[in-house]
Amino acid sequence: MSRVLVYTSPARGHLYPIVPIVQELRRRGHDVALRTLASQVETMRELGIDTAPISERVERIELDDYTRRSRQGKGRRALGTFVARAKEEVPDLQAALVRERPHVLLIDCMTWGAAAVAEASGLPWARFLPYPLPLPSRDAPPFGLGLRRARGPAGALRDSALRPLVSTMLDRMVLPRMNRLRAAVGAPPLTDGAGVFASAPLVLQMTAEPFEYALRDRPASVRMIGPCCWEPPGEPPDWLAAVERPLILVSTSSERQDDVRLVTTALEAFADEDVEIVATLPAEDAAGIDIPANAHVARFLAHSPLLAKTACAITHGGAGITQKALAAGVPVCVVPFGRDQGEVARRVEASGSGTRVAAARLSPRRLRAKVGEAMTMRSGASRVADGFAAAGGAIAAADALEALMHDRA
Repeated sequence: MSRVLVYTSPARGHLYPIVPIVQELRRRGHDVALRTLASQVETMRELGIDTAPISERVERIELDDYTRRSRQGKGRRALGTFVARAKEEVPDLQAALVRERPHVLLIDCMTWGAAAVAEASGLPWARFLPYPLPLPSRDAPPFGLGLRRARGPAGALRDSALRPLVSTMLDRMVLPRMNRLRAAVGAPPLTDGAGVFASAPLVLQMTAEPFEYALRDRPASVRMIGPCCWEPPGEPPDWLAAVERPLILVSTSSERQDDVRLVTTALEAFADEDVEIVATLPAEDAAGIDIPANAHVARFLAHSPLLAKTACAITHGGAGITQKALAAGVPVCVVPFGRDQGEVARRVEASGSGTRVAAARLSPRRLRAKVGEAMTMRSGASRVADGFAAAGGAIAAADALEALMHDRA
């Protein structure tokens, strides 16, 4: 059996999806060492996983793209964060390699410095990606703009005109700096900025068709395994058993994004409706929010027992909660606030599994109408759930990792 070293970025939305894969690897007899954000180390150790924190110097570099107003400004700020973290990931993973002596590495897609160290190590290694793959494709719009898929010659012309504008930001902001870092650790240079997401012999993408677009030019290294849904163990709230009317679940980002407005708007929209509203704000403070009689607001609640009674999930477009709801056959209404969330929202629309509201146009009336529309789309959510299940999840991921180990043996 092999020793596997797993390295994540400081984000629960990247740690939690990897837990079922770690558990499956351990079930098969592999040793697993996990490096992740400090606040989650004890939770992982309680699962029996050998866990240590990533460097405090990595965690200290906050993803604060929400402080910028424009889409372009948010994008620049986010890219700058990941490049800054990359410099600190290099010595952190190098030290972990010496300590753990692994046979194979599984690296977060957003840890670009760790990926460079992994590639230079000569060990078999893979990346995991818990959301849509941000690579250019002739079968998809330029990534990051949240555009509808092209139709006809006019749509193809739009995509060909916009694609260079999107790639230019990565090529200018990321490529030179990352290639200097990669040269310093002995990794080969990248030919384009998008390579920071896919430079591995195996990429485990945690989604599947029909939610993800069908792409004829998807790299052969990419294996879609569907979402690997996990949450910290927790008892359902006492009041849940008594809920008989339709439940609407509202969830915001686990990394601060200034999206409290999604919760306050939902509470106002449904305060006088015959529904039960449950909202979670894992990265925000609920103090000062006016909570109507038919609502429950908390920082953390286990979503799984809630989804069993949920008629519609209102999400910020994070791939984790959006795909978790769809995996349970629950339609969604997505209000994207930034990052990759516009892409997630468009995939919800394209797959017929829910609706979308632009954050700039968010209002109680509009949200109420779009949630009502989403509630009629349970069959689309069920189709997506079937596609997720067929992708294989943690078992498919462990199979692919074992094949990688065997090929490199």
